Amino acid sequence: MADVGRHPRIRLLTLAEVTEVAGHVGNFRVTVRQKARFVNEKECTACGECAKVCPQLVPDEFNLGLSLRHAIYQPFPQAIPAAYVLNPADCLGLNPIACGKCARACDKKCINLEDQDRELKFEVGAIIVATGMEPFDPFDKGDFGYGRYANVITAMEFERLASSGGPTGGELLRLSDRRKPASIAFIQCVGSRCAEQGTPYCSNICCMNTIKDALVLKEHYPDMEVKVFYIDLRAFAKGFEEMLWRSKRLGVKYIRGIPGEVEEDGQTANLRLYVENTETGKIENHEVEMVVLATGVRPAKTTEAIKQLLSLQLHPEGFLLEAHPKLQPVDSPIRGVFYAGGAEGPKDIKDSVTQASAAAGRAARLLAQGTLAAEPYTVAVDPAKCRACGACLKVCSYQAFEWEKGKPAKPIEAVCAGCGTCAAECRFDAIEAHQFTDEQILAQIEAALAEEPESKSLVFACHWCSFAAADTAGVARGQYPARQVLIRTMCSGRVAEEFVLKAFALGAPVVLVSGCHFADCHYLNANRHTQRRVERLWDRLEAWGIRPERLQLEWISAAQGQRFVYTMQELEKLRQTVTPEEIEKTKEILRNPPRVAPRPEPKEPGEQPFRCLRCGKEFKLHYIPGKPQERTCPYCESNSVRLLVLKEAAVSASAK
Repeated sequence: MADVGRHPRIRLLTLAEVTEVAGHVGNFRVTVRQKARFVNEKECTACGECAKVCPQLVPDEFNLGLSLRHAIYQPFPQAIPAAYVLNPADCLGLNPIACGKCARACDKKCINLEDQDRELKFEVGAIIVATGMEPFDPFDKGDFGYGRYANVITAMEFERLASSGGPTGGELLRLSDRRKPASIAFIQCVGSRCAEQGTPYCSNICCMNTIKDALVLKEHYPDMEVKVFYIDLRAFAKGFEEMLWRSKRLGVKYIRGIPGEVEEDGQTANLRLYVENTETGKIENHEVEMVVLATGVRPAKTTEAIKQLLSLQLHPEGFLLEAHPKLQPVDSPIRGVFYAGGAEGPKDIKDSVTQASAAAGRAARLLAQGTLAAEPYTVAVDPAKCRACGACLKVCSYQAFEWEKGKPAKPIEAVCAGCGTCAAECRFDAIEAHQFTDEQILAQIEAALAEEPESKSLVFACHWCSFAAADTAGVARGQYPARQVLIRTMCSGRVAEEFVLKAFALGAPVVLVSGCHFADCHYLNANRHTQRRVERLWDRLEAWGIRPERLQLEWISAAQGQRFVYTMQELEKLRQTVTPEEIEKTKEILRNPPRVAPRPEPKEPGEQPFRCLRCGKEFKLHYIPGKPQERTCPYCESNSVRLLVLKEAAVSASAK
């Protein structure tokens, strides 16, 4: 950090937050609000005379409230810049100035009690998001007495107590009586791996942090009894397993089981832990003098704000979503924006440094190009047809449009990834997807069904996953009927309702729309719009008297060649059930299809009935209104799963 502060080409802004980001890769316009420091950081020598006369004392955030600081203070030792800062929320008064002792004590006149916040604007070519993560608050998990018992502390509080620069000068003391504990218990996975009382994922850093702390204790206090209560120990990186065994050799005891209850002895303030040892199958009672909770980590509170600023996406766990977990682990979906550290997921120091170096390299490589090559699959908007409805912007995962209310949308070629979802969503045919225009795709449909359409099944396949799965099936010599005609699109989101209805109108017995699994979508969430359109088509087909089963939906990854083969075999079985009379009736209906009212859907989340349109079986799944979910039939593993609306709800909706 000191090197960063001294570097001639790095400008370090402390007490600052980004309030607005506009533009695109190579031309980002960033607005920063830098809060008033009230101290001239260039003149301040951190002598501390101002703090000596400050009468106000408040809990020290750096020491997690285990010590006190003044209203004017240095955030922590070795802080950069090496200058004091005044917190106006803690000061006795700035407007009007009620105290002013610090300003009078400063010989260099570095303190300006009338300092104001500043707004700064920058033009940058790339952005690296390194907003970090934060520890889980064990107040949310009250099973272990944190907040009630003084001798139950978190791993972060333990670090400050054990630090030579901490509130006790590196002497580990109990908070209840300031006495060195003779025994300590560590409880793992507090707030991790438990969806009900924390987060469902493993926080990655807790096991090794506890092993490190146990080693520190044994090296400084060889006679201290140290116990670790755990679910699983995950010492997976280089040198970690050796650290684990070294701690065992020094006498650290590992007990496989998490205490179900912690009680405090009212006289000694010792703690009794009741745990089921899953290795012996017995209930055990352990008494220790201090308990340390190995708390997990969760996304920083600023993550949602960063997501909104940069139009990013979130992983279901709440961290920022990368462009591709294997091929682009430090790239965000927005071109020119990169990730480093805990903002993208739980990481230790080594992984954070590695990702930071990668992000810096990716940004440097981008900026060194001078010019950027646009994707060939971008879109164009016809201003004469555009109605300025904004639908394209709503479905674009990359916010690749400049749009003002009442004005035609303008695509940003440098940002557009070419999925074509906006073209499928536009009701006015105002958007043309280059290389995959409506005319090109409709011409393929007409050519495919020009002869003997009743003997063919039409398959729309995503370039990145389901079309690639067909290649995987071919390489593996997978056998399936040769009656399917594949039409490649860059994304299943490009498949408009018009394409499916055109295929049925030309006599296709069965149509399959296929793409990536939700977690693998190359265009983030474009296939969610695919699912929404297919569900709407199922409703329309059923209302017109056409079997909705004839339209299938499947998510197939590039590696699932066998799943592709199986899907094609099942598609052929379904095709054989469609009679020539049914095809002719469908063509007649689609010559002049009637308007269909939207089907009523549940408004509250909960268990709802679903039916598989492949095997026909009914079952219940959790349903969240307005939130697309990848649904899978528990019987045949098909994704053609449709919500069943109860007749009572339908009657009520029609009455309204």
